[in-house]
Amino acid sequence: MARRLDQLPKAHLHLHFTGSMRRGTLIELASQHQIRLPEAFSTEWPPRLRGTDERGWFRFQRLYDSARTVLRTEADVRRLITETAQDEAAEGSGWLELQVDPSGYAARFGGLTAFTELVLDAAGRAAEAAGIGMGIIIAANRTRHPLDARTSARLAAAYAGRGVTGFGLSSDERRGVTAEFAPAFKIAARSGLMSVPHGGELEGPASVRACVDQLRADRIGHGVAAAADPGLLARLAERQITLEVCPASNVALGVAAAPADVPLIRLLEAGIPLALGADDPLLFGARLTAQYEAARAVHGLSDEWLAALAAMSVRGSAAPAGVKASLLAGIDAWLAAPASGQAKAPDPGGLLRD
Repeated sequence: MARRLDQLPKAHLHLHFTGSMRRGTLIELASQHQIRLPEAFSTEWPPRLRGTDERGWFRFQRLYDSARTVLRTEADVRRLITETAQDEAAEGSGWLELQVDPSGYAARFGGLTAFTELVLDAAGRAAEAAGIGMGIIIAANRTRHPLDARTSARLAAAYAGRGVTGFGLSSDERRGVTAEFAPAFKIAARSGLMSVPHGGELEGPASVRACVDQLRADRIGHGVAAAADPGLLARLAERQITLEVCPASNVALGVAAAPADVPLIRLLEAGIPLALGADDPLLFGARLTAQYEAARAVHGLSDEWLAALAAMSVRGSAAPAGVKASLLAGIDAWLAAPASGQAKAPDPGGLLRD
């Protein structure tokens, strides 16, 4: 019997706001507010998705935007965050960084500042009740003007140290010019926020390189395209830039043809720290523990390496030092506990060699 992966302490660094919602909550809120959802949410779940072409990405974005419309009241927002914190605790996640673009919600909640303060208050209360830690990443949208990103960066900077831990850049990375968002990231960096843009998901290694060179990324959302460029892998390893790898998302959107094609082993062999993430469980159907289960079942990682992955997620986070120390101690304790009847797992690629 293998060690339970939902009991492995870990940090979750790649989870989107509306995408964290429970499917049951989505359907219930839609009924309550008399909103008609696309059939995919009721007859086909998780929905069939594809992000590798414009039409496929449009369908993915349309479903996400439809889900966003059910959040109509303060109580709805608090419910989403409360349930997300509860789900994270059940997955063994002791620290969560939840990413949100306030501009997508501000019109219904009194503006950017009012919505941000609502999220931060709800996150603080929900995290305390669930017994986890939580930070908020404010993200800009690649499909909007770079000047809008500067507004988002100033908003994030205003709440640095008050619950906001990082500044991101999300949506279709094939849109927009990465360098044009650099001024926004400089604003955020001056306030001590982590730089956590998306890159290397739908485009190739150049997208990852732009995040490193132009946005001074501390972490990169996805980044799996870097596996095709040995020189880039070496740079990421040298700088110890954490990649937030989301296996279920990669397969669902067609970034990887099958779970075995997610380049988890290639990235680990290169010495790059990884943080497994669920991205949007509402649309992809799998939460955080399932990503670790895939690493074990599909990629053959031993418990030693699953514990190492969990530790990488903690070290790559913006969690306070005390939270990091507690989670790392918990990971050591998980690994030290006996796994009755567990066969020795393979060590793919000689990852544990001296």
